[in-house]
Amino acid sequence: MRRLGWFYLPWDTLPGGVSTQTATLTLLEAAGVTDVVPSYDNVFVEFDAGVTDEESLRPLVAGAAGSPRGNRVASASRTVVIPTLYGGKYGADLQDVATALGISAGRLIELHTAAEYQVVTMGFLPGFAFMNGVPEALRLPRRATPRALVPAHSVAIANGQAGVYPVASPGGWNLLGTATTAMYDPHRDEPFLVRPGDAVRFERAQGDSLPPPAPQPLRLLPREPRLPTLRVAAPGLLDLVVDEGRLLAGRFGLARSGPLDSRSALIANLLVGNQPGATLLELTLRGPVLEVLRAVVVAVTGEALIPVVDGERMPPWTSLRLRRGQILSFEQGGAGARAYLAMAGSIEATPYLGSRAVDLRGLVGGSLVAGDVIGAAGERAVPAGRSFRPHLTHGRVVSVRIEPGPQASPAALTALTHGNFSFTSGDRTGIRLAGHEVPGGEVVSEGSPIGAVQVTSAGSPIILLHDRGTLGGYHKPAVVHRDDLSRLAQLRPHQLVRFVLTEGGRRVVSRRSRADRRPVR
Repeated sequence: MRRLGWFYLPWDTLPGGVSTQTATLTLLEAAGVTDVVPSYDNVFVEFDAGVTDEESLRPLVAGAAGSPRGNRVASASRTVVIPTLYGGKYGADLQDVATALGISAGRLIELHTAAEYQVVTMGFLPGFAFMNGVPEALRLPRRATPRALVPAHSVAIANGQAGVYPVASPGGWNLLGTATTAMYDPHRDEPFLVRPGDAVRFERAQGDSLPPPAPQPLRLLPREPRLPTLRVAAPGLLDLVVDEGRLLAGRFGLARSGPLDSRSALIANLLVGNQPGATLLELTLRGPVLEVLRAVVVAVTGEALIPVVDGERMPPWTSLRLRRGQILSFEQGGAGARAYLAMAGSIEATPYLGSRAVDLRGLVGGSLVAGDVIGAAGERAVPAGRSFRPHLTHGRVVSVRIEPGPQASPAALTALTHGNFSFTSGDRTGIRLAGHEVPGGEVVSEGSPIGAVQVTSAGSPIILLHDRGTLGGYHKPAVVHRDDLSRLAQLRPHQLVRFVLTEGGRRVVSRRSRADRRPVR
């Protein structure tokens, strides 16, 4: 299990001769770095604390001046032309924007296509490029009320930013048209149409040609596994293939993914003789019904579900030998929200950008459906009957340690640690808490650590989890201690959370938190 640390490197502290792109590439190539997410003012750097540390990584950037990386970055930058269908059914806000700006729709299109835009960073959605360069005459704030659903491929502007929504998503930018080429498609050899540092021009498409179809999810499980082991007779609520997670992909807007309760996932793998980080299943609240196709040893961990074999309840946290023809199902446990099913030999799945984990927002894989066949990646002879007795208990109030975050303030930290909060809703992207108000607000969009406690102007905390948007534009006064993230994965609605402040290590506090400096996402 990796122990992740992080820090921010402000762009205005870079030594002379080191560009932002060179600094990013230098960090991506450094041993022990697990993610690098550049933004407008800084770069968020995440690393494996067992391999490297902040003090070792900062000098690498300083030493990059005059290195060959600068030439590689310059040669890699391109100008990408995006054909666009403007107005009509493709650009719902085009006429309204033109009216608000006091120009004609035709003039708006002329100005939009005449400008050159620069890709500053990517995030929020997979392949969503934040671009600078909107002409002053076209600058208009975001919509007062965001749309519940923006169509995929929509070309949009907001203040000084331009962008294209790669997949359907909620959003508040002003829609001018539709790109006729996909910004992101996981089926392409090069999934992302643009990358940070690229120049972009929008070109008016001729005629009324159809825009590209909505991207389709990429399949991770092979249709014909080499060692078919389990067949899905009926799916559960959310059954996901996960492994350690997708490293070094945050700069493209892809989620980390991986198990939310990494401790339970690790124990499940160890009980069946797999390596830590081996591919297994994460089951949420209600498990699937599985038909056993070949003899195999499995283990189920977590308090949320109890394994049932041919109608007989079996002990959790224990390796079980299943025979061909048996039926594995699950009953509700007494606590927790997630369980993990590991099988000896790991699960056979196709890696995508270095990981076999499902990324629902990134259209990488999906939840299991009836008829899916789960195969073993290899043969592994292990004994059944290995057992582990968890020492953690799940009370009504869950104590969670926090450390000062990028926008830490005495007022926010005092509010977070004063009294309990109630878990109201959540998924793999984050957990919403209700309770007393916490000081928050907007910041210039920047990378967000897993476990960040995000607080909007409304004052309600949201804890960001593994499938979070990699860029965020709100205050993050605290970050959950990495050893307590597994507790959050097991929260059920209406459970209470109490934050306990601990000084868990030095954090570089963001010095640029004024919302008026740039629009935020």
